[in-house]
Amino acid sequence: MSEWKFRRDAIQAFRFVRCGFDPATGVAQLVYAFDDGPEMVETICVPGAPFVLEGERAAAVERALRLLHLIAGVSYYKAAVPGEIRIESYDIDADTAALLELIYLNGLGEFAYRNGLDLHGRIRFPHGDEAESPAPALGLREHALVAIGGGKDSLVSIEALRALDVDQTVSWIGGSQLIQACAARTGLPTLNVGRALAPQLFDYNREGAWNGHIPVTVVNSAILVLAALLHGVDQVVFSNERSASYGSMIEGTGEVNHQWSKGWACESAFGRYVEKHIAADLHYYSLLRPLSELAVARQFTRTNRYDAHFSSCNRNFHILGERPTNRWCGVCPKCHFVFLALAPFMSKPRLVGILGRNLLDDPDQTGGYDALLEYQDHKPFECVGEGRESRAAMAALTARPEWREDALVKRFAREIMPQLDAEELRIEPLLVLDDEQRIPPRLWERLRAHFAA
Repeated sequence: MSEWKFRRDAIQAFRFVRCGFDPATGVAQLVYAFDDGPEMVETICVPGAPFVLEGERAAAVERALRLLHLIAGVSYYKAAVPGEIRIESYDIDADTAALLELIYLNGLGEFAYRNGLDLHGRIRFPHGDEAESPAPALGLREHALVAIGGGKDSLVSIEALRALDVDQTVSWIGGSQLIQACAARTGLPTLNVGRALAPQLFDYNREGAWNGHIPVTVVNSAILVLAALLHGVDQVVFSNERSASYGSMIEGTGEVNHQWSKGWACESAFGRYVEKHIAADLHYYSLLRPLSELAVARQFTRTNRYDAHFSSCNRNFHILGERPTNRWCGVCPKCHFVFLALAPFMSKPRLVGILGRNLLDDPDQTGGYDALLEYQDHKPFECVGEGRESRAAMAALTARPEWREDALVKRFAREIMPQLDAEELRIEPLLVLDDEQRIPPRLWERLRAHFAA
């Protein structure tokens, strides 16, 4: 075993070795390997142990653990993308294989594009012929585990559920101080799940592994499904809006969606699978699916409770590290888009106060905003709204005295707006609620009224 070396292009098989959960400690282990190489062990720690698991609930936890094992494996599989996949300690059925192939192929779409790889026909999960029996209802209590990421979207969900008197626990994965501070600001119960990737993965990256974006939202979804079963609650709630379903249109390639695992195709497939195969009364859904990014931004402006605490800037997490005082870098696509999306609905002094400067009066930001507008560039590989949303928001600002003299707004009015159809510049149609969602019907009727208020 000690002789084994990671040689990316020589690897033949990726192995799902085994998975296990200790109810006494709340620690799950997910074990993987390449060929006959060393085991890679990821650990997930769910607070609240010891857990008493018996009968149907114990069986459901085992099913959820296996699903997590299979989905989280994407982080390791991508290091070499070998042609063979082996599942060694349990069998899966055709439904499970189909879900995994959907997630791996589409969730690794940006990764494949950036690395010049074609994964079509390459990802095949071995499965048996016999279908698994539908999962039973477990009698889970009405309570929502709500994922928080520290940005505006999850805070809109949390405040909407609070307004509708839905019991909730604010939940996140990993050790971000910024998310922890945001969660504390809600004043609600919290659940911080630990996740530690196998250390070999970092070694392999240094040794030439393929690297790039993975469908992290569906990995986190599988973690929270396991946590929900352990705590006996019936809802896992995310905050992905409808804009997440639309990717970047790349000339010669087609659509590549950075946020595919936040989109409707992933949510609907994963949610249906959980109810059919894990627990019939465990509901996975996005509370904001009926809303556009602009509609979410408008909802966010209804409270200033989080102005000094939230951040949608991904560079905060990747580059600045844990320095919550610097919540906005001001130069990344997320900062650009959040500033633009909030501007039509928020006073200028409040918005500039949140981000620390006026991004729309800085000519150095022209290229970044052109990408958002899909003007001479494609939409960035980031979790940002559709090009039509950015164009409509910018058009709205050209009519506002406090914004229309800013450099980028003036340029838009002068150079870009005359090339566009007047109808596609209207912001109102983008604020209408959509009916494509998985929200429990009793909640949806009340939620619709809340968002319309």
